[in-house]
Formats: sequence, C-alpha cells, structure tokens
Amino acid sequence: MLEDLGQQALINIISHVFFIGIAFFALQALNFEKLLRANRVFQARLLYILLTIVIGSVASNFFLDYLNWSRQLQLLF
Repeated sequence: MLEDLGQQALINIISHVFFIGIAFFALQALNFEKLLRANRVFQARLLYILLTIVIGSVASNFFLDYLNWSRQLQLLF
C-alpha cells in the first residue's frame, strides 16, 4: 500500500516536471516583447515563469487524472 503511494508520488513529480518543460519550450515560440512594457525585464521573466508553471501543471493534472480514471475503469466490471 505505501509502496503504491511512493510510486504514485514519483509519477506525479516526473509528470509535472515533464509538462512544465514542454510548456517552457512551447512558450518560447511566442513574442512577449510586443505585449510588455519597456524596462520591465524582471516582471516579464516572472510572468514567463509563472505562465510556464501554470500551463505545465494544468496539462500534467489532466494527464494524471486521465491515467487514474483509466486505472479505475477495471473496477467497473
């Protein structure tokens, strides 16, 4: 039982880091300079990091929910 929780925690951590990395890679395709004010470099970087974390976490949670639901389908029968 505890071993399953440890494995689930490891899968969650790997999934979040993976999807945050993908979100970071995908956000590099956007040109944020046109949207931001001049001389606000720190705020722009902070916004970029927060957007990356939010998008990556949402995508990871969707993936993990889908994985858990597919595992629970066997309990239906």
